[in-house]
Amino acid sequence: MTLIQLSTKEIEEHNDDKSTWIVINNKVYDVTAYLKEHPGGEEVLLEHAGKDGSEAFEEADHSSDARELMTKYQIGELNEAERKPIIKRKTISFDSEESSLKIKIISVAVPISLGILAAILYRKYFHS
Repeated sequence: MTLIQLSTKEIEEHNDDKSTWIVINNKVYDVTAYLKEHPGGEEVLLEHAGKDGSEAFEEADHSSDARELMTKYQIGELNEAERKPIIKRKTISFDSEESSLKIKIISVAVPISLGILAAILYRKYFHS
């Protein structure tokens, strides 16, 4: 199935609750029927109506279920001349040295903090 190519000018015309189109990573979605169902509220969608909402969509860290649901609302693609670079889904990496150090610190600091708290509570309530 070939998707229709749409210009930003055409998309900009669909910017209210009667017709709500949003561009996410160069794909165009008609989310008008989904406004009332959106878990974040219709205002979030209307804020990006007629515009590119890629950055906001990725920052919201949508689930794979939400991404799958989107396919149902796709009506086309942004025409090739107006396409922007794809915004990648943000992922948490535990491979970097910085992340590894943070995990090590947390894995030591949390038990020590809980131990100190337990000792203070024991002294206060059980050791008169």
